[in-house]
Amino acid sequence: MAPLSILAVLRRLRAHGTPRLLVVLLAAVGFGVAPRSASAITRRDFPEGFVFGAGSSAFQVEGAAAEDGRAPSIWDTFTHEGYSYDGSTADVSADQYHHYKEDVKLMHAMGLDAYRFSIAWPRLIPDGRGEVNPKGLEYYNNLIDELILHGIQPHATIYHFDLPQVLQDEYGGLLSPRFIEDYTAFAEVCFKHFGDRVKHWVTVNEPNIEPIGGYDNGSQPPRRCSYPFGENCTGGNSSTEPYIVAHHLLLAHASAVSSYRDKYQPVQGGQIGITLLGWWHEPATNTSRDAAAASRMNDFHLGWFMDPLVYGDYPQVMRSRVGDRLPRLSVEESARVRGSFDFVGFNHYLILRVRSSREEEHSGKKWKDYYVDAAVQNPLKAITEGRIESPPWALAKLLEHLKVNYGNPPVVIHENGFGDAPGTASGIEYDDEARSEFLQDYLEVLYHSTRNGSDARGYFVWSFLDVFEFIFAYQLRFGLCGVDMGAAARTRYARSSARWYAGFLRGGELRPPPPLARSSFVDDRAYDA
Repeated sequence: MAPLSILAVLRRLRAHGTPRLLVVLLAAVGFGVAPRSASAITRRDFPEGFVFGAGSSAFQVEGAAAEDGRAPSIWDTFTHEGYSYDGSTADVSADQYHHYKEDVKLMHAMGLDAYRFSIAWPRLIPDGRGEVNPKGLEYYNNLIDELILHGIQPHATIYHFDLPQVLQDEYGGLLSPRFIEDYTAFAEVCFKHFGDRVKHWVTVNEPNIEPIGGYDNGSQPPRRCSYPFGENCTGGNSSTEPYIVAHHLLLAHASAVSSYRDKYQPVQGGQIGITLLGWWHEPATNTSRDAAAASRMNDFHLGWFMDPLVYGDYPQVMRSRVGDRLPRLSVEESARVRGSFDFVGFNHYLILRVRSSREEEHSGKKWKDYYVDAAVQNPLKAITEGRIESPPWALAKLLEHLKVNYGNPPVVIHENGFGDAPGTASGIEYDDEARSEFLQDYLEVLYHSTRNGSDARGYFVWSFLDVFEFIFAYQLRFGLCGVDMGAAARTRYARSSARWYAGFLRGGELRPPPPLARSSFVDDRAYDA
């Protein structure tokens, strides 16, 4: 009899009033325990030391936007001017600033190995440079200590989009090379005060997309672009600024890594890397033109940073198409950038279908920007129009691409998750089986990639809690644990995906058989923070 048929029989017995203990005995003795499927995967099948966690970022989850000395970031300005997807702000969001102890208890109950969070620059150093805010220092020390007390590794990101507004006002933020010096000083404060306990550092989050949203199409702060690539921009030049900003982020990363390796790593013994957005590009049609366009776009998107990190220079296809608008790395800069990572993180969610295009002309002028330079039709419209594809095989392609083209670097999947629209005003949804299925599909692909030789070392679900999303604000929720955004107390509760993840992390199969009873992971109803 097939295992599924056995389960069906057992359910019928329970439905007819057979005592539960007798049902269990029948399962174990009368029918015999079903043999474990040869394809069954548990967390123990992943490489030794593989880390499973979940994550968030400071601006998106902390709240307390104007408390205890925190100053505004460029994202505070952006949202307060009404430019977020739904016009909302992150002033309160999930309010982790006030509920971090309860959140860490939830993480512990779930069995997380690690929690990925970021350190808010405007909370720790409100003026962007100089004096450290003692309240900010206290908060991150408390969060880190609470994580360690519960056996959870703290994985800290130093810069996750939330540039202090004061630096934007003073010298144009990321457009100025002065950013590199101020960022390095901020990173050193983090290493000095937290590095005795934080052993996993990310310098910069998604430096291959911030230049596009902020300086190409102007959809994100500081809203810089040139016609016709965006609306409501504050000025800018889409043909040059994205490349300048990315260049400064790359050099800032390398500077922080150099400082860490010279001054802190020998004593603290941690690891440091960078996290890139890992969209995968596929041709929109089976034509050779679109196939070439997809390959070109992967170089523009991934190679933009991976080539300098591994080989010390930007991809040749970018150099040939962008020309002198693409900054050049000096011999010294190239040497500092090359190899400046112990691992590379990737945030992977979807694929983008790419169509080839020629330079667009407007009013007799040839307008240049990132996607025109790549000679592709802008694929980002698919996201805003809802044509999102998230096939798990794309992660396997990404990891194979890294293995073949970049010497198989150590990789951590720092974000992967499923967003759904809340069905109620408060966003409370207990059952999210689609999210569990999504995560199972991706973890299965990740497992097979490691068996195929990929040096993947960790996987973090985005997100641990519902948060303010940079693209979708509160219109999509990604949390394993939900947050009642309509309640002042910001009540937390475990979704079914959290119960599934907890079971997997405790040694259960990746695709467990249908249970006879609900999981006992925390209360099935609300967890009041």
